[in-house]
This record gives sequence, structure tokens and C-alpha cells, in this order.
Amino acid sequence: MIPTNRTAFLVTSGDLRLAANQAGWPAQVELERRLAEAVEAEGWTAQRAFDADPVTGHGFVSSQRMGMDVFANVPVDAPVIVATAVWQYSHHVLAGLRRHRGPILTIANWSGQWPGLVGLLNLNGSLTKAGVAYDSLWSETFDDAFFREGLRSWLAGRPIEHDLSHVRRFDASSVGDDLAKVGRDVARELAERMAILGVFDEGCMGMYNAIIDDELLNPMGLYKERLSQSALVAEMRTVTEAEAAGVRSWLDEHGMRFHTGHDPAADLTEEQIHEQCKMYVAAVRIAERFACDAIGIQYQQGLKDMAPASDLVEGLLNDPNRPPVLAASGEPIRDGLAIPHFNEVDEGAAVDALVTNRVWTRLGFEPSTTLHDLRWGERFQADGIDAFVWVFEISGAVPASHLTGGYAGAEGYRQPPMYFPLGGSTLSGVSKPGPIVWSRVFVMEGVLHADVGLGRSVELPDDEVRRRRQATTPEWPVMNAVLHGVTRDQMMARHKANHVQVAYAPTERDAWRAALAKASAFDEMGMSVHLCGEVSP
Repeated sequence: MIPTNRTAFLVTSGDLRLAANQAGWPAQVELERRLAEAVEAEGWTAQRAFDADPVTGHGFVSSQRMGMDVFANVPVDAPVIVATAVWQYSHHVLAGLRRHRGPILTIANWSGQWPGLVGLLNLNGSLTKAGVAYDSLWSETFDDAFFREGLRSWLAGRPIEHDLSHVRRFDASSVGDDLAKVGRDVARELAERMAILGVFDEGCMGMYNAIIDDELLNPMGLYKERLSQSALVAEMRTVTEAEAAGVRSWLDEHGMRFHTGHDPAADLTEEQIHEQCKMYVAAVRIAERFACDAIGIQYQQGLKDMAPASDLVEGLLNDPNRPPVLAASGEPIRDGLAIPHFNEVDEGAAVDALVTNRVWTRLGFEPSTTLHDLRWGERFQADGIDAFVWVFEISGAVPASHLTGGYAGAEGYRQPPMYFPLGGSTLSGVSKPGPIVWSRVFVMEGVLHADVGLGRSVELPDDEVRRRRQATTPEWPVMNAVLHGVTRDQMMARHKANHVQVAYAPTERDAWRAALAKASAFDEMGMSVHLCGEVSP
């Protein structure tokens, strides 16, 4: 047994996909080097809890069983640091962290190269849901005062105090009668008529925080229809070639551009797009057959080995202006209506998307909504902007209505092979400028919480947009977002998820009205609701 005196054990959770772990390993090595220097500067040692594997070519925990075995060799009361530079599957280490009795610190490098910050936020959200105490830090250089002071505090046995002054409890009595009524009506309609969330296999990529138990959903009138991704594949086989071609023709007519090639291992091919068009038709028909008010496709794991990516499909579903799919009667299914899709079967996003759709529709606003990863961000000072600008980015499930130019501004690129071995197109582009409402539904202390805030999608110079996309995943759609009254570190400290939900409003005042109506709906549904930052007209 390694002595724990002034030794912190370092655990590195990673992906399940070997290619992703191998690609991200050099960035992880650099993170660990900088972290070790910072720990040693405080008179401590960061001791890896397990060695890197020369056969696999990386040192990540890559399965739940491996994580259990790693923690079996970590003293139960020792300080543990979980550090990641990449996307990680939280369930790989959750079992070990749940039984651990020593202090836990989660850390990520402030970089957009790989989704390390996204992985950190998912782990934090999962630990929060599980009721596991932890502290968290993030840094670009690991020698800034914010990081050094936080690390020093944690090593001394003191909690890291983050500034959460931007968060305040929502006061339903302060909302005007008209907006309060919108929220109450939506909540009561859900409770009385009830609604169905179609779940195509839950627990995507180890996202424990994205699973909301029936006992929390059912009292609000929300019920899961538990579907299988195998049923989606089976339904795809019933879609005719002509029906799939019709979806593709609709996209071409509306101006979407696909960047295709001939090597399916590296290029986006016509065959991949054709299969995605079949998946879209199949998803719409299953949603209608089971009367689902919203659906979520996991894609990872399993479906990635059977079909091209689902993201193009998801983006189409989230937009009321989408290719028609005919029922047996010959009538289009839900013509002119979105079928809200919750990416990666994130059930917090499912509740949020459904409520957003209902509230925005009642207010007369265009109801397209999507989630994004909180991928990364930097301060930008030019062209009348002086603010921290987030890069919100997701693998493609953004409705064209959110993009500059709509479908005519949308482009399809092959999904990165290390994540998507069978390829498939993204629904990519740059989000249009305009006021947004952002939010998150999450589980904490055994109850549902909802955070709601305001922001703006900003238009940056073309070269800056290109730089940001190249610094992350350039094939994916991006939103450059400024959050009103919320700093970078406040957002990281409070947000209990890798995802953030966003929807546009026509004006700043309309965004404020929509935020209050949405908060009122959440409150009437029984959630603990908080407003974050500046929520004012």
C-alpha cells in the first residue's frame, strides 16, 4: 500500500472508444505534467493510481470494471484527483467515487482541443446527482492564482469556495399575471393530459446525470416510452429508397450543402446521407406511433456500429420547418411542428426542450430549441464586443433555424471517424446572432432543479469564428454566446451538466418574458428554480 501522507492519487477517466482515448492521450499527458508541477509546488505528490498501458497506447480508465479495479487499490480515505483533458464516461469511475471516503477533486484543462471541460461538467453533474461531495477546478496554465489558491485550499483540507452570487431563487410571485399564466397553463396541461418522452436506450456514454428517475418525472405528468435503438434500425429497413431520396431532395432544394467524397472511412458519402434520411423517416414514424411528445436517440453505444450518425436526423426533428414524412393516410406527420429531440438521451434536456416548445408556442415565438456542450471559450475584445464568449458546440443536432442563413447556411461534413466509425453528416453552421434563453434541468439532493438565464449569440469576425472552430471540432455547429451577468468561473462552478439548452427570442425583452414564463412553468411543475445572472428586460 502506498503511503497517503501528502500524496494525492490521480485517476484519469476516459472514453470507451479506443480511437478516442488514443487520440486524446497526448493532451492528457501534458495536463498531468502541469498538474504534477502544481501539486509538487505545494509540497505534495500526485501519484497515478494505475499505469498507462503500452498495448492500448493510453492511460485512461476505459470501462466500468476497470474503474472498480483501480479504486480497489486506492486507500479509501486518501485524497483523489480526477483529471481529464478529454471526454470521459462518468460511470467508469462513479462506483469508485461513490464508495470513496477521502476528499475528491475534479480537474480539467481549459482547452477546446478535446471535450475535457465537457467531461468535467458531466462528471460534476453525475457526482451531484449521486450526492457525492467533491471540489472542482479548471485552468489553462495551472499556474494562475485562481487554480493555485484553490488547489492549496483543497490540499489543506478546506473546501474550495466558488463565487455563486449570480444564482438566486426564483420568486414566482414577482412575475406578472400574463407570463405566470403561460407557465401555469403549460405545467397544468402536462400534469393533466400528460406527455411521453420516447427514450431510445438511456445512459448514453456513461452520463448518469442525464437519467431522471420516473419517480421525479411522473408527478409532473411526464412518462417514458422505453424504446430500443434496434427498433429504430428495424424501422429504417421499412423506409423505401424513394422516401429517403425525397428527404435528400428537400434538403437540396432548401440549400443545404453536403461535402462528400468516395472513401467511407474518411469521407462523407452519398450512401451515408441516404441512410440518415431513412433514419429521419423512421424516427418520425416511431414518434407518431407511440405518440411521443419528444424523443431521444442515444446513438452511442451500439447504434454507432449499425448506422451513420443520428445528428443530422436530430437537427431536422428540432425544426418545425423539416422534410415531410407521410403517414399511412398520405398526410404529413405533424406538419409544421418540431418533434423535440433530446440529444444523447439527456432527460434533463428532454424536460427542458418539451417545456420550451410549449412555452415558446404559447408566446407566439419560433419554438426551435437544442442543447449544446459547454465546450470552451475565451474573452473577445473587438468589433464592439468586450466579453467572455463561450463556444457552445454539439455534434450536429442543431436546427437549421438557429443557423445564419437557415438551411442555406447549413453544411454537412463527415463526423470524425474516431467518434463515428460509420460516418454520417453533421448539420453544421454558425448560429445566428440574437437574444437567447439558456437553461438546465438537473438532479440535486434528490429533487429536480432548473437554472434559467439570459444571453446573446454574437456575431464574430469570420477569422475568429474559423479560429474557434479549428480549436475545437470544426465539423460541428457552433454558437458564440455571451451570458448576461455570469462569468466563466461562475458558470463552471454552478452548472451541473455537460449540456446547456438554448432557444432564441425575437427581442431582448421577449427573451426576458420567455425566461420568466419558462421559470414559472418549472416552478408550477414542482422544481426548485433559480435565475442566474442578469434576468431583466
